[in-house]
Amino acid sequence: MTVVDTDRIEMADTSDERTLDMMFEWLEPTPEGFKVEIVEGNIYMSPQRRTHWQIILDLVEQLRARYPREQLMSDVRIDFPGRLNGFASDVVALAEGSAPAANGHCRYQDIEFVAEVISKQTAANDYGSKKATYATAGVPVYVIVDPYTGKWHLHTLPKDDEYRGTLSFDFGTPIDLTATVVGLTLETGGFPRD
Repeated sequence: MTVVDTDRIEMADTSDERTLDMMFEWLEPTPEGFKVEIVEGNIYMSPQRRTHWQIILDLVEQLRARYPREQLMSDVRIDFPGRLNGFASDVVALAEGSAPAANGHCRYQDIEFVAEVISKQTAANDYGSKKATYATAGVPVYVIVDPYTGKWHLHTLPKDDEYRGTLSFDFGTPIDLTATVVGLTLETGGFPRD
């Protein structure tokens, strides 16, 4: 019979104390042409599609009427509240005077506008957990552009984890943001469909 001195046994560390930095480090280098996000601790990697990029570029070009280049981001990591949320949103507009956090990342508190262009593989995130996270973070304007249905969805008035104001229309109908912090109208007639 073997006697074991339990005072001398060191247990292996079995904690799951992952951090966003650790998880993103595991994914480096990301293959060219792919976008990586972490949503509620789950890793999503998706390729950039032509239609997707054309809509993103169209939005950025229109937002340039109000925002200087340094206040616009695309596919740049921003950490959000909640469990392990590191998003690379399709289009982000930051408030005037915003500055990066100590770690060099943009701060979610400085976001005035977010747009996500739907991908089939990650659509549930954009319509679900990411929408709830943006509302929790207090992002005043969230637009979902869906090239599969040819519709856009405007979400405003964030409270807790939901948006109180929601409006949806077909491509071709302008997105009127003149009553929001963005203060302009986005044309959607040129958005391609998938």
